[in-house]
Amino acid sequence: MACALLRRAATSHRPFASSLFSSLTKPAHPFTRDFSSDSAVQIKALRERTGAPIKDVKAALLQCGWDAEAAMLELRKKGLTAASRKTSRAATDGLLAVANAEGVTAVVEINSETDFVARNDMFRHLATRVARAAIGIQAQNCAPGSAATIDLPALEAVKITMEHEKFSGEATVQEAVTQVAAIMGENVRLRRGFLVSSPTGIVSSYLHASANPGLARVVGLVTLEPEDGTVKDEEAEAQLGSALAMHVVAAKPLFLSKELVPESFIHSETDIFRSQALSSGKPPNVVDKMVQGRLRKYFEETVLLEQKFVINDSINVQAVLDDHHKQTGRRVSISNFLRMEVGEGMQQK
Repeated sequence: MACALLRRAATSHRPFASSLFSSLTKPAHPFTRDFSSDSAVQIKALRERTGAPIKDVKAALLQCGWDAEAAMLELRKKGLTAASRKTSRAATDGLLAVANAEGVTAVVEINSETDFVARNDMFRHLATRVARAAIGIQAQNCAPGSAATIDLPALEAVKITMEHEKFSGEATVQEAVTQVAAIMGENVRLRRGFLVSSPTGIVSSYLHASANPGLARVVGLVTLEPEDGTVKDEEAEAQLGSALAMHVVAAKPLFLSKELVPESFIHSETDIFRSQALSSGKPPNVVDKMVQGRLRKYFEETVLLEQKFVINDSINVQAVLDDHHKQTGRRVSISNFLRMEVGEGMQQK
């Protein structure tokens, strides 16, 4: 009888002992084990895992008592994890947004997957706000005759205020882009940005296929600098600048002047032209003339000041500036220019 009672007691304790041993030896969840002790790291990990804005990640973790899986579920319910899965899809459509301040113009490209999203008013609102934020960003050094490249990480960290019925409040540019992607159900990304500035002259722009003021698919910018450092007739110079900016959009120049064409380009093109001329079997003196003629044509096609003016192809752009000087007595020069088109240089799918 006593032996039976002892056996029954030992048996009755086995489930408890087994469950206790199992709870002590069972590994913690692979996510909570590594991150529950450090909230900052846990926020970062869930942010990378979901692609959701940082403030939403933190709010979800707080709401769920720092349970990463529960917070993940909460973010999924709000549709904030979708953006991270969409970033692998090609975004080759979108818009260019232009913003102006005293003596400086910023243009940014924000991409979407389809024209449908690019035409959405929330997407356009985002593009406009990002362009305004870009005005104050420190640009990286640029070559003479070129626009300055905007530091994208610095721009993505800038706080903007969204004022749209579906998305309002303060957020960083990066958070705003991620939020719009989640709401729209497409990959949305900030691709690039440039600054064109002039401390003494004017920056003129031409927006082709403009969707709204300050928004377009193709943008041309030209900076006009007065010889004496003072703009005497801003309206006349602005009209000239707008015409030249339109020319930039239509003619697609690569360089401002012949002097700014890299020597490597000239050598490369010269070698190609010489090989083509030699294949014709012409004598050496004729070959030299053929090479010079083709090089001159190359400059006329790619150098802004040498190009035929699109409004009057009987003269080149330099002649347009000279005519302006003759008519007004004021000499202005182009210090830099920029042409941008949505999706250029990207692989279309």
